[in-house]
Amino acid sequence: MIEWLAAPIDPSRLHIVTDAVAWHGRLMTAAWGVFLPLGVLIARFSKITPGQDWPTRVDNRLWWHAHLSLQYTGGVVMLVGLLIVLAQGQSSARWQTHGLMGYAVVLLGAVQFVGGWLRGTKGGPTEAQMRGDHYDMTLRRRIFEFVHKSTGYGALLLGAAATLTGLWQANAPHWMWLALAAWWCLLSAAFIVLQRQGRAIDTYQAIWGPDPRHPGNASAPNGWGMRRPQPLPKE
Repeated sequence: MIEWLAAPIDPSRLHIVTDAVAWHGRLMTAAWGVFLPLGVLIARFSKITPGQDWPTRVDNRLWWHAHLSLQYTGGVVMLVGLLIVLAQGQSSARWQTHGLMGYAVVLLGAVQFVGGWLRGTKGGPTEAQMRGDHYDMTLRRRIFEFVHKSTGYGALLLGAAATLTGLWQANAPHWMWLALAAWWCLLSAAFIVLQRQGRAIDTYQAIWGPDPRHPGNASAPNGWGMRRPQPLPKE
């Protein structure tokens, strides 16, 4: 069994990679397989935490700080992984399937960061000025949310595909494929369980509550499967 786990997936080829290529693979897998998907899970399912007295207590920023930390960490790790492989100067490999997919993933990742920086102002009762792109759900904010969510999930799927093509190109041993598959199964199971528990809470109501005086509550939640919870009646 140990010999089989250590053997490459394609027995007709050798598993020989340079240190630089090996570190490129490790960093990209850490970025797109660990940091970035965890950041997405936390952002989707932790806007209202268990035990939080919502809507008496709103705008719990635990999810925001965790999401920001994980995404920036993943972005930096991704950038280092990209620079390592670019420094190798293997121009022919860049235009193979894995290289093209990798560049597309990096581009989508850049769109995520640029979009986040351009998302507009927050506003709301906690600000000196009530007006804000998020509080008023302006066109700018609606476009940001649509692009951020759609390209974010698309980038994760493409990142997974790029990882698989990289493993195949490197003829990685069986244990790497199995470990990655097990981790992805764990992430997928967590997503399904949390979604069924109704933990995908609308960002707007998580921040400002369900009061209809807040202008964003007049529109439908932005994003697939998002829920607007109803506060428990007071006894």
